[in-house]
Amino acid sequence: MSESDAPLILTAELPPDLHRRYTDLRTAHFPPERNYLEAHVTLFHAIPAQCEDELRRYLARLVGEVPPIWGRVEGLMSLGGGTAIKLSSPDLLVLRDEIAEHFRGLLTQQDQHRPRLHVTIQNKVTSKEAKALQAQLTGVIEPGDFAFPGLALHAYRGGPWEFLRRFAFRGK
Repeated sequence: MSESDAPLILTAELPPDLHRRYTDLRTAHFPPERNYLEAHVTLFHAIPAQCEDELRRYLARLVGEVPPIWGRVEGLMSLGGGTAIKLSSPDLLVLRDEIAEHFRGLLTQQDQHRPRLHVTIQNKVTSKEAKALQAQLTGVIEPGDFAFPGLALHAYRGGPWEFLRRFAFRGK
């Protein structure tokens, strides 16, 4: 994959305490040969690379008007062959919808649909392994509110993501 055609990934940033806690869970439970990333909440999986300049300008303008967005940890979520922390945030999904509308016609099939907000802590394991981890973590992942501090833009180059820029929510 060349520099110029690496798809762009847009994530919502977690507050530092949740980021640390969920990254530690990923490190402990994600198959190590596939664990290139820290904890993250993916909003878009593959925005076309040719949109990068426009996306950077658009997000810089957009986040200046947006205060930190509230979210909620709901508990565990089964991924079939994995485990995630289920999140909810109606306001984050509205913001994501605005971004999707701006880039309508350029998004992949997957990115045309609203995601189920989550942080993957285990993936590509057997359903038996996933169910065992879910049983182990039952009662450990407690519901609670938090604020997303901003968005992060990355380029996908086949393995670890390349961090490109952070967009902090700065509105009132």
